[in-house]
Amino acid sequence: MCRSIKTLRPPYTEHADAADYHAAALQYVRKVSGFRAPSAKNEEAFNDAVEAIAHATAHLMDSLQLPKKAAV
Repeated sequence: MCRSIKTLRPPYTEHADAADYHAAALQYVRKVSGFRAPSAKNEEAFNDAVEAIAHATAHLMDSLQLPKKAAV
């Protein structure tokens, strides 16, 4: 599922930002809901889910302890 969501941490991505988190969250919500664009009555729930997942992604990425790069 969601095979095209890219990995948002080094060495896969040098720097990911809020736009990357939002794009991944949007793609995830689209996949699990089955909606590319929700109907008007589902739009608020859809957008709320995207924002919650983007926030959770940012929190995860900020909390990860990644290995340090080796000095060259």
